[in-house]
Amino acid sequence: MKALRFLALAVLAGFLAKAAPAQAQIEQQQVVNSALATIERMKGDDNFQKSFQPDLARARAVLLVPSLYKGGFLLGGQYGNGVLIARNPDGGWGYPAFYTMSGGSFGLQFGLEDVSILFLVMTERGLNAVLSNQFKFGADLGVTFAVVGAGMGASTTSSLGADILAFSLGGIGLYGGVSLEGTMLAPRDAWNNAYYGKDVSSRAIIRERAISNPDADKLRDVLAH
Repeated sequence: MKALRFLALAVLAGFLAKAAPAQAQIEQQQVVNSALATIERMKGDDNFQKSFQPDLARARAVLLVPSLYKGGFLLGGQYGNGVLIARNPDGGWGYPAFYTMSGGSFGLQFGLEDVSILFLVMTERGLNAVLSNQFKFGADLGVTFAVVGAGMGASTTSSLGADILAFSLGGIGLYGGVSLEGTMLAPRDAWNNAYYGKDVSSRAIIRERAISNPDADKLRDVLAH
């Protein structure tokens, strides 16, 4: 009887050990899935296809933040979570590193509860800035940043040569202006560890490309096409 009880406990412990990483990934996978839905929605928009698709094709990396919650600011909490994905040397896309955005004043328009933001990191200088421990939009004088509004492509005078471009898409399907001045971007290494099942930093995911999770492959495929 004791032997059977020990065996049952051992089997249960093994099951829980396998289930724990899967449970830990749920929150992170939700952000990945939301990022996928966001880029699919943007790429299906005529304005995006005409004005922004060429810039996506040239981008060094992308940062997708599916939801920046207005209520989060009023309560002093986080604005939202997102994923940073860099282009590989072969032209394909790597795997996501998790980030959070907080602080600042977004100046949400149209009375929206939340908006989706796509950041295009156009240069190596911009990517290095994002990969710093904490990057504040508008505070790094060495990095040029531009928010592109409705009907404006990145070829406009104000955004020519910008290291980072930002496009916002509201829940009502309109591109709107968003002020990101003073907003902090910080890596979520604990989320990276949970999603990949090992200790790994955002910089290692982006620079070393020695990690993978097939649950993010669809997002990578949509970015590539």
